[in-house]
Amino acid sequence: MNKTELIDHIAKTADISKAASSRALDALIGAVKATLKKNGTVTLVGFGTFSVGKRAARIGRNPRSGEAIKIKAAKVPKFKPGKALKDAVN
Repeated sequence: MNKTELIDHIAKTADISKAASSRALDALIGAVKATLKKNGTVTLVGFGTFSVGKRAARIGRNPRSGEAIKIKAAKVPKFKPGKALKDAVN
């Protein structure tokens, strides 16, 4: 399912227009991004938790030349599914 299909599904299920559905989805995505940017977490009970993880700096290898390269430390978004989501999938 892509974003357009998700907007269509939300519009049909919630009985709202596609434009309103698109704005609602964009607002949700924007809120999650803004919270994660501030190193916060977003918990949707029954669905899961979005959080920020830290990846340490490390040494890697260039696959073409085999030469060692430095890979910078980075913050990465993480998602941990909730129990209800896990149960729905299984």
